Formats: sequence, structure tokens, C-alpha cells
Amino acid sequence: MTEPNRPESHDSWLNQPAEPDLWAQPAIKKESTPSSAAPPDGWEREVLEKLVLATVAEQRAARRWRIFWRLLWLALLGAVVWAVSVRDLTGVTKSSPHTAVIDIKGEIAVDAQTSADAVVASLRSAFEDSGAQAVVLLVNSPGGSPVQAGIINDEIFRLKKKYDKPVYAVVEESCASAAYYIASAADEIYVDKASIVGSIGVLMDGFGFTGTMDKLGVERRLLAAGENKGFLDPFSPMQPEQRAYALKMLEQIRQQFIAVVEKGRGDRLKVTPETFSGLFWTGEQAVQMGLADGLGSLDYVAREVVKAEDIVDYTQRDNVAERLARRFGAAFGEAAFRALRTLPVLR
Repeated sequence: MTEPNRPESHDSWLNQPAEPDLWAQPAIKKESTPSSAAPPDGWEREVLEKLVLATVAEQRAARRWRIFWRLLWLALLGAVVWAVSVRDLTGVTKSSPHTAVIDIKGEIAVDAQTSADAVVASLRSAFEDSGAQAVVLLVNSPGGSPVQAGIINDEIFRLKKKYDKPVYAVVEESCASAAYYIASAADEIYVDKASIVGSIGVLMDGFGFTGTMDKLGVERRLLAAGENKGFLDPFSPMQPEQRAYALKMLEQIRQQFIAVVEKGRGDRLKVTPETFSGLFWTGEQAVQMGLADGLGSLDYVAREVVKAEDIVDYTQRDNVAERLARRFGAAFGEAAFRALRTLPVLR
């Protein structure tokens, strides 16, 4: 029989489960539960790498688009250049009546745009076209090589005789020296009243540094086999006999120039002591002297003289690809020549 209200023993008190400590629960949960908001180690580097990769990808995409648009514009430019420069290589073309124009602009020289090769090719294309009623030389040049001008002048006379087509020269700013050498082959020359025309003569220019070298104490050591091999050397004094020889040669070329002008202008030329002195005149004066036939522009000549208002440009111009190819060819040829010099020679 149990005794009521008997106090529990000490051991039974110990065996009872302890009541939870409410104040300690948050601390226990905090320690036992890992936090998901804490960033992992090295997250800054990962974010930075992603940012850099995204920037690089964006730059690559922008670069691709730039390259695409540049290639597109280059292709369009190439198509335009090809369309302008293409020529019919099958022979004489058939076209409606028009006035053919060829530019004579800039220096007249071998490597210039107005070289004999380029102008002669343009002339032949214009004369061969049955639709070209006349050929107009649009001149704006201070002159240049008498050799190149002479080749063009001779070809104009030959083509006029072969195709029986008139040739007119229209002067814009200037038509001097070798440019007038070419223009004199035209049937008629038209100028603006303020154009510069003439300068019928020949010159040979250079520099002499002998006095400067003497002041600086510089000695010129020129070795030459032949008493005239150092002719016109700028570092040596000019000998009187060499000067006389050069002047004689220039006078001979000048007489050739005069003969060409007299042949082209004929009785229209009013020769005075100053005509072949190397002076130049305005277009208005040139008409009075018989060096030109009248005042007029390209449109005026096409409309009123040729009676064919449509103007077609036959000037052959090098495009970018041709210039690069020519330069590459010259460089390649020079390299090949140097390489060949190193090869043994059979004797």
C-alpha cells in the first residue's frame, strides 16, 4: 500500500526529462542551422570574371558589326568603281550621238594621270565609238614633259585623219607649255577670258651649291670617266661650254615646239616677237593673238559647236586596285632583280 504524497526520490527526479530552456533556443537554432545568405568564398572574383567576359563578348560583337559594315561599304565602292571604269573591249561600240570628253589635267609626265599612255588609250576609245560626234580635250594643266606631249600630239593628228572626227580643246584654268603643245593639235581652241594660255618655250632648272660648300668647307669628290660625264652636277661649277651645249639643246626642242604650234594653228596665229618667248596671256589676249579661237566652256562647245549636248567622259583613270597592283608589281620586280643578282652566272 502506497503512501500518499510520498516525496519522490532523488534518483527519479534526475531521470525526468529536463524542460527546454526557452531563452537558449534561438542560440541553439542559430548555431545548428547554416545561413544561406552568407556568400561563398571568392564570389567577388567570380562576379568580376563574368563582368569581364560579358564586356569582351560585347566588344567582339561590336567589332564584327563594324567589320561587316566596312566590308559592305567597300564592296559597294568597288562595284561603283568597276561600273565607272569598265570599258567595252570587243571593239567599236554603238551608241547615241554625244560629245566625247577627255581630261588633260595636272602635270604631263610618264607616271602621272596625264601620261601619253593614258591619254592615247582614252583618245582611241573616243574615236572608235561611232556615237562620238567629236572629241573635246578638257585642259587644265601647267605643262610637263615635251616628249609625252609630242606623243599625244602626233596621235591626235593620226586619229583625226583615220576617223575624220573633229577635235576641240576647252581650257579651264590654264593651258601652258606642254599642255598647249597638246592643245595645238585641236581643230579649235576655246578658253575662258581669264584662262592662262601660252608659255611656249622650254626650260631646264636646277640648283648649284658650290658657294655654300665652299663656305662650309665641304669638298666635292666626283670621279667620272669622260669630261662631260658630270654634266650639270649641282655640286660642281658649271663650265661655259656645258652651258652653251644645254642652251643649244633647249633651243632645238623649242623650235620643235614652235613648228607644232604653227602646224596646228596655221594662218590663225598672229606671230609677234613675244609669241614664242615663253610668256603667257589671258584667254582674252590669246584669242586676239590667234592662240585660241573663242570664248566658251565645255557645255557651250558640246551644245553650240558639236551639236551634241550629251557628254560622255572617256578619260581612263586608275582605280585603287590597279595602283596597288602596279606598286606591288614594281616592288616584286625589284626584289626578284636583287635575288637574281646573287645567282651564279654561266660563262
